Amino acid sequence: MESASPSYRGHRYPVEVISHYVWLYHRFPLSFREVEELLLQRGVIVSYETIRRWCAKFGQAYANGLRRRRPRPGDKWHLDEVFIKINGEHKYLWRAVDQDGNVLDILVQNRRDKAAARRFFRRLMKKTGTMPRVVVTDKLRSYGAAHREVIPSVEHRSHKGLNNRAENSHQPTRQRERAMKGFRSIGGAQRFLSAFSGISPHFRPHRHLMTAPDHRAEMTIRFAIWDQITDAAGRPTTV
Repeated sequence: MESASPSYRGHRYPVEVISHYVWLYHRFPLSFREVEELLLQRGVIVSYETIRRWCAKFGQAYANGLRRRRPRPGDKWHLDEVFIKINGEHKYLWRAVDQDGNVLDILVQNRRDKAAARRFFRRLMKKTGTMPRVVVTDKLRSYGAAHREVIPSVEHRSHKGLNNRAENSHQPTRQRERAMKGFRSIGGAQRFLSAFSGISPHFRPHRHLMTAPDHRAEMTIRFAIWDQITDAAGRPTTV
C-alpha cells in the first residue's frame, strides 16, 4: 500500500522547485549557500535558510519513499563502522549494506562496543523486517559478542578483506563530511546521513559496469521514480 505523498501545503514554491533543490543538496557536495546561488542563477530568490528547512522537512520523506521502492534486501549483509568528527569529537558511524551495495541502515553512536553493536543489530532487524543468511564484519570483537547474543543462528564471517563493500560505501559520506566541514551534533548527523543514504545511492548506479546508453536509460528511470515519490510526476518543470 502506497503511503501518502509529502504535503506541500503552505509553501510558496511548487513541488518541482522544492524537490529539485533537495535533490541537488543530497546528490552533490554543495552547501546551502551554493544551492541558493544556483536558484538565483535561475531567477528563483530563496534564502539558504529556506533551503535548509526544505531539506529538513522533505529529505527524510523522500529517502523513505525511495527505500520503499527498492527490492527486498539481499541475504548477505556487510557491516562496518568508521569514526566521524562531530563538534570536534570522534563518534562512530555504523553502516550496513547488502551484497548488492544497497544501504540497509546507518546509525551514529558514541561508541563501538558490544552495546553499540547490539543496538545496531536490533535496529537492522526491526527496520528491514528480515533476517540475513550471512553477516560479514571486520575483526572488531564487539560484532562477535553482539552477534552471539542477538542473531546466533546467522553465520558470521569476520575478516577485514571480505568487508570491502561496506568500507567502500563510506566514501560518499566522507566526501560530504569534508564539504560540510564536519557535523555539529549527533542528532544533526543522524538526520542528514539517514536522508543522504537513502537519496544519494539512488542516483549512483554502477556506472563503470554500464555503457553510456544504458546509463542514460537507467538514470531516466531513476529520475522518473524520483518524480513519483516527490509528487512531481506529470508537472511542468520550471527550474
